[in-house]
Amino acid sequence: MAVTKKFSADRVRQAYTAGLRDFGENYVQEFAEKQSELADLADARFHLIGHLQSNKVKLACNLFAVVQTIDSAKLMWRLDKAAAERGTQLEALIELKLSSEASKSGALPEYLPELLDTARKCNHLTVSGLMTMPPWSEDAEQSRTYFQELARLARKYSLNELSMGMSNDFEVAVEEGATMIRLGTALFGSRPKPNPGDSTQL
Repeated sequence: MAVTKKFSADRVRQAYTAGLRDFGENYVQEFAEKQSELADLADARFHLIGHLQSNKVKLACNLFAVVQTIDSAKLMWRLDKAAAERGTQLEALIELKLSSEASKSGALPEYLPELLDTARKCNHLTVSGLMTMPPWSEDAEQSRTYFQELARLARKYSLNELSMGMSNDFEVAVEEGATMIRLGTALFGSRPKPNPGDSTQL
C-alpha cells in the first residue's frame, strides 16, 4: 500500500499509473480535499490508516473503502450506521496497541474478543484483520516481536489480513506474515513539510 499522506493528488495519480491500487491516508480532511481530483481512478482503494475522530465518521465512510484503525465498539457501531445510511459495505481492520508507547493508538489486545463480537453484529461493516504500529526504530528487528504477536492473534481468531510494517521495517513484517505493508518514504521519499497553520491534519 502506498501511503500518500501529505503528497499531492498528482503524486497519487503517478503511483496509480505505475500500477499501485491501494493507498493509505492518515487524515480525513486532507484526503477529502484530494478526492475530487482522483474520482476517475475507479479501481483504486483508499484506506484510512490514521486515527478516526467520531465527528468525521460519516465523511470517512464516504471517502474510504477500508478503515484500518477501529479501536472501540462505539466507533464500529458508528461506522456500521454510516455505511447502512449509504447502502454500502465497509471493510475494517482492528488496530491493536501492542506496546506501552503513549503516542500510539489502538485497542488493547484483551479487548479484541469483545470487538470481534461487536463486529459479528454489524450488518454493513466487516472486520477482515488486524493492524498495528510498533515503536519506531532504525533497527527493524525491534519490530519483530510486535509483528509476531499480531500474527498470533490473527491466527487465534481466524483473521486473514495483517496490516503491519512500514518503510523502516517492512521486510521483517513480510517475514512474519504481513498481507499489507504501508510504504510512504520508501516509495516517494521524504514528505513535504507542512505549512504553518496547515489545517489538513484534522
